Formats: sequence, structure tokens, C-alpha cells
Amino acid sequence: MTYTADEKTKPALEAFKRFDVDTQLGLLWFGYVDLKKQLQPAPPERIEVPAKAVFDQFLDLSPEEQLQAQRDIIKGAANNISQSYNALSANSRLDVWLLLAQGIDNGTIIPVPSDYQPPAETDEFVALVKNLEFEDRINFLLTLVQELG
Repeated sequence: MTYTADEKTKPALEAFKRFDVDTQLGLLWFGYVDLKKQLQPAPPERIEVPAKAVFDQFLDLSPEEQLQAQRDIIKGAANNISQSYNALSANSRLDVWLLLAQGIDNGTIIPVPSDYQPPAETDEFVALVKNLEFEDRINFLLTLVQELG
């Protein structure tokens, strides 16, 4: 299934796309932190298994390579991890980003620098997303991860 921006999520998607890659990564991380308590503990196997296979490729990389692989997905670079990611459904793609965020939490993925603060230009974007209902936030994320790569 392809997700498309609706009138509720379109402004946030357009705003997200204007940020540089590292800001986008930071926003994905903060989005996970904001939603993690509301997310179901485990997706169905048909979503989790392919997402985990892509995530596991990150575990074989050095921290710097992990960061570059995340950047490459966002930029649509042609490499093994990006190609594997692009073959996933939107739900599995979202699960990859959730697994990466969990990996940051547990120390298996390169962390967001402890002193990282999103640029002030992201304030409007954050307000747009925080004003969305939970279901609309999920639709926003699904649409976003479908467009990444």
C-alpha cells in the first residue's frame, strides 16, 4: 500500500523535506522519542522480519558507517542497505527507523550527540507534527518513510 500525504500531513511533509539530511535524522529520532510510549510493542511478523533483516545490516557497520548508511537512505544513494530498504513496504520501512531509534536508545547504533539541539527552523515543523492526532502522525511517518530512498 502506498501512503500519500493528506491535507493534514502535507504541510509537515513539505517542511521536513526542506531540512538537510542530518536535521532530518535528528527529527526522526525526536519523533520516535515523542511517540515510543504510544507505539505497539511489536509489529506483525510480515513487517518485522524484513525490517529486522535491513536493521541487522547496520549492526555489522562501524558507528560512522551506520550514520552514513542512514544518510544514504534519506538521500536515495545506491548501495546494499538502501536497496534493501527500498524493497520494503512502508510499514517495514517505518519499522526500520523504529529499530534504529531503539538501537540508539540501547547503544547498538551510533547515538545522536548528547548536546544535539534541532535548529530553530525546525520549531514550526515540530508544532505542525505535534498538532496532529496520533493516527495522523503515523500516517505522516508512513508517507515520509515511503518517500525516503
